Amino acid sequence: MTSDQPGNLWRASHRAVGDAPALRGDIATDLLVIGAGFTGCSAALEGAQTGAGVVVLEAGSIGHGGSGRNVGLVNAGLWLPPDRIIGTLGQAAGMRLIDALSAAPDAVFGIIAAQGIDCGAVRNGTLHLAHAPSGLRELEDRFRQGNRAGAPLQLLDAGETARRTGSDAFYGALFDPRGGTIQPLAYCRGLAQAARSAGAQIFENAGVSRVWHDGTDWHAASQGHSIRARHLIVATNAYADGIRGVPGQQFVPVHFSQFATAPLSEAQRAHILPGGEGCWDTDLVMSSVRLDGDGRLVIGGCGNLAGPGARLHRRWAARKMATLYPALAGLPFTHAWEGKIAMTADHLPKVVAFGPGAVSIFGYSGRGIGPGTLFGKCAAQALLYGKTDALPIDPIAQHREGLKGARTAFYEIGATATHAIRPSPI
Repeated sequence: MTSDQPGNLWRASHRAVGDAPALRGDIATDLLVIGAGFTGCSAALEGAQTGAGVVVLEAGSIGHGGSGRNVGLVNAGLWLPPDRIIGTLGQAAGMRLIDALSAAPDAVFGIIAAQGIDCGAVRNGTLHLAHAPSGLRELEDRFRQGNRAGAPLQLLDAGETARRTGSDAFYGALFDPRGGTIQPLAYCRGLAQAARSAGAQIFENAGVSRVWHDGTDWHAASQGHSIRARHLIVATNAYADGIRGVPGQQFVPVHFSQFATAPLSEAQRAHILPGGEGCWDTDLVMSSVRLDGDGRLVIGGCGNLAGPGARLHRRWAARKMATLYPALAGLPFTHAWEGKIAMTADHLPKVVAFGPGAVSIFGYSGRGIGPGTLFGKCAAQALLYGKTDALPIDPIAQHREGLKGARTAFYEIGATATHAIRPSPI
């Protein structure tokens, strides 16, 4: 599969209004952003709207990385339950992060409405599905923790879950009305267009080879040109390319693949996720299921479609669909693609302040849309206007992840082994 991912449904179903231009000269600006994904484009929009000069350099095309390969679930909060967040960060810092990310869907859907972004936005909530009795017990615990932290969660029994999903494969679900679904690449490109309209300059195919600080400003070398800026945000997340002068990759890349059918018939769509919720499960090797705006069923699961286990992952997806929705057994997938998640050991995002007026933001651990949008906006506020308390989490001087290669291999081997032997429900 090429880097442009011709099998990526989001690329196939969205046509950009116009590509960003190539970098053709030296530039001086207030804020330089490296990476045009959710975080980078959100930072660019915030900076440009407040009157700052902003330049964004993207090594590929806008949304090339995880933002254009995302499942498209707009979730509130992180993958971690509240007590785990508080246990790691402490009560005050933990609640600060929980409260900030609780409002992340409001930020996402608010930008979509304000900027008129056409990205198939549906805000009908999300469903966290119990794949087994143990999963239901986990959801019961998350329900108690979430409600204690102020989240408007609803615990659904198996019957209500079957009605909402169209499948009797689940033992219950946790419904979060704050969330929803979007076409993630269309949203990312919409953010970029809004930032450009506000005055930001965004350049594609503008990979950065190195950055350095001269004691006053930051400089970046790209395509034979130099960009000088007072402030720098590195927003490459799982698609960091080893830029000299930027801290090395300190997260574990975890692959996630997705498979989409052709649009379902009206009769099929009437029974499969009739409310349009986006879903994911409680299984150790996580899976997801949703419909897109054209009624395609999209099934996702951990695993690398560009790796040796690709055939097993594809076969698993077909079995999974037949297990969840027997009437769809044998229906072919028309699109298949994969992306990388930046996973940290504690599953918390990181803001690394690696120099004066510079941060690197990464580690959403599978929750890129809401946190990316919020962290990008807040990072721009913090750097440009000294709003040091704007960030949902305190910056740190450095972060280290151990055994990165071994852990990536462990996740992939586990996903491949599971997909080889289990057609079990999500």
